[in-house]
Amino acid sequence: MGNDQKLARDLVKTTEVEENILTNKEIAHLFIHHNKVLTSHLLPGLDVKTEERKDGVKVDIVLKENTVIKRPVHLCFGMLPKEGVQRIILRADIKRNSKISVLAHCAFPNAVNVKHIMDGKIKVREEAEYSYFERHIHGKEGGVKVYPKALIELGRGAKFKTEFELLKGRVGLIDIDYQTTCGEKSVMEMNARINGTGDDVIKIKESGFLQGEYSRGVLTSRVALRDRARAEIYNKMTATAAYARGHVDCKEIVQDKGFASAIPVVEVKHPKAHVTHEAAIGSVDTKQLQTLMSRGLSEDEAVELIIQGLLS
Repeated sequence: MGNDQKLARDLVKTTEVEENILTNKEIAHLFIHHNKVLTSHLLPGLDVKTEERKDGVKVDIVLKENTVIKRPVHLCFGMLPKEGVQRIILRADIKRNSKISVLAHCAFPNAVNVKHIMDGKIKVREEAEYSYFERHIHGKEGGVKVYPKALIELGRGAKFKTEFELLKGRVGLIDIDYQTTCGEKSVMEMNARINGTGDDVIKIKESGFLQGEYSRGVLTSRVALRDRARAEIYNKMTATAAYARGHVDCKEIVQDKGFASAIPVVEVKHPKAHVTHEAAIGSVDTKQLQTLMSRGLSEDEAVELIIQGLLS
């Protein structure tokens, strides 16, 4: 087995997926370690071009018109060494009436001083659908700094959904900045679920701009904070078109000496648009805690179960 294949398999082992994704010809994949493309497999209608750079990789993804990729495409961006910088420049163009789902694994299991920077620009064109599930795998040291930034543009009738998940291992520092602009009759969902412990720092800034008539959008954040972890959530939804509908939903559980702030911003600039918001920050619900403890769980077990429920 070559060194690249061994690294790819080592990365797979840090995730929750089967190793056969590297050999299954029905599943498209692209695995990148630091600034090197380890392995890739594409399907008809899906074009991917990569350019290896000093500190990362530029990735251009094009899904051709009327192409439907039935099974999730697996992307992996990772670093197994304890130190380093990985910069990913991602460009995606999802053409008219096409559909794709991406499962992205960002694996830094041994990080002590690692920086991961993602710069994304995504176009989802008329009647196309693009789903992006980003799962982070970190170690116990909290030595990762993650800076994901993305600009998303949706055409008429397009659908876009993104989920950011960091539930296992220490967060370290994460600073999310996503912006989505929605055209006529398009649908946008942006979700983030993060579990912070130790002295983790979590920053989430997500913005949705409902510029097309009948466009719809939802921004959802779920964050749990324990020990001395801190979180700053800034979610903004702006509606400027007739019959646009949006909602901002942020919930945070704070334990120990954790600190949280949430700023939901809603702007409506058309008399026929409507945007709502909901934000809640607090400790574990006492009634829930007592109910679970009355069923035989310890206080720590009950708290953990409640937090898992929030982040599920």
